[in-house]
Amino acid sequence: MNKKKTSKPGPHPAQSPEYRGPLTAQTLSDVFASCGDYEARPIDFGLEGLVFPTVCWLDGIVSGGEVAENLIRPLTQSSRAQGVRTEKDCLERLLRGAVYSYSVHRRTELDELISDLTHGCCAVIFDGLQEALSFEIRSDKARAVSEPTLEKSLKGAKESFVETLRVNTALVRRRICSPRLKLIENCVGRKSHTRVAVLFVDGVAAPDTVRELARRLDRLDVDALLATGTLEEYIVDRPLSPFPQLIHTERPDRFAMYLMEGRVGLLVDGLPVGMVLPVTLAEFMKVTGDSSSHFTVATALTLLRYLALLLSVLLPALYVAVAMYHQEMIPTKLLLSIIKAKQDVPFSTATEVLSMIIAFGLLQEAGLRLPNPIGDTVSIIGALIVGQSAVEARVVSPIAIIVVAVSGIACYTLPSQDLGSAVRLTRFVLLLAAIAAGLFGMGLVLCLVLLHLADLDSFGVNYTAPLSEGQDGGLLRLLIRLPKPLDKFRDPLLRTPDKRRQK
Repeated sequence: MNKKKTSKPGPHPAQSPEYRGPLTAQTLSDVFASCGDYEARPIDFGLEGLVFPTVCWLDGIVSGGEVAENLIRPLTQSSRAQGVRTEKDCLERLLRGAVYSYSVHRRTELDELISDLTHGCCAVIFDGLQEALSFEIRSDKARAVSEPTLEKSLKGAKESFVETLRVNTALVRRRICSPRLKLIENCVGRKSHTRVAVLFVDGVAAPDTVRELARRLDRLDVDALLATGTLEEYIVDRPLSPFPQLIHTERPDRFAMYLMEGRVGLLVDGLPVGMVLPVTLAEFMKVTGDSSSHFTVATALTLLRYLALLLSVLLPALYVAVAMYHQEMIPTKLLLSIIKAKQDVPFSTATEVLSMIIAFGLLQEAGLRLPNPIGDTVSIIGALIVGQSAVEARVVSPIAIIVVAVSGIACYTLPSQDLGSAVRLTRFVLLLAAIAAGLFGMGLVLCLVLLHLADLDSFGVNYTAPLSEGQDGGLLRLLIRLPKPLDKFRDPLLRTPDKRRQK
């Protein structure tokens, strides 16, 4: 792992060089042929007519004004060229600080220089030496740090990740101001050369987890890394499972909290989200606000979220199973009310609930995909007008709408959207099983789901921990948040070298 500690861009170590040939300005121009943003300008160093390096950059990802001010202007000043007679003298002079740049790298391979140019560097090429110097002069044209849009913050920070990797790493550094925060950069994608940063706190994160993540990243061989799914499906233990196995967050403070707990984080250049591992199902039921709330309030909200999880998964299937196969379980007054409500409805209970869940899903997708004002309008129309009209037209019964609505609202309370998607899929499968075989079908599917969850692992940590660890107090650890002065130790499941978080 130590061999890969670097802060400079470069080719992926598992890749063979894609571009071969001498490192000259002409070769580079041939590589970037038909690239309208590629710029190359020969410069007379010191205007003395002795050395003629070529300055190259990609317009847009490099600031043209800073290239002119910090690179081209110093190169053409005669005072800096005193004693320079050869390209080697010029190269050594630039390495010693003849131009204004905080970062410089000497390149002898064409692939390395191309990677530098595509990641925001400006190159000075010496054709006679077949060498180049790359100076980091990135453009500042990027989205500014703003408030989180998905993970609302009441008492926490009002910052969210952006699409620029270096800005995101700086946001994490501001919260963990220690050299123990290690940052290992790598490039993924044969053609995209997307930079990926692995972050962990040395002495807190388990070394085995860091090594295993690095091994899986090295093994990843794709053309481009442009979405979180491309990375996630290659590094998780069970990519075919619908349940999420990485925590996604847009908040740097939450990301830093996970690192301090002993987890390992991933940041990808171009994606405004951080990923954290290893994870358990219990982690998807927590929110950052719990750390800022009184422990009694946080515990009550945690219990409420678990109740919402059960309602979202079980309620529609349970209603259908009882209404179709086990009417004797329904109290008499409630049964009479259900019979009266369904007297004029021409469809069966199964058809009612299935159609309402599908309609609810359509409304949810419409609200997500449409612009905000239109999406809100569609949701209101669907929830009020269409639902009320369906009841008045005797198409569906009121009890079916109540069951589906309560299940849908309960699903919205889940902190993780990825977990919510898995819950909706599980709810649909349970509903089909209840239609087919009542409570027996529900029980069979629930057993299969629980067996699948118990079989999942995330980098050596069981997905259903702490319930599956066989230790006393696992349920209490899952549901109850201890007061901060009493919570002195990190999660033992993470196998952290430093087990104590406070004295």
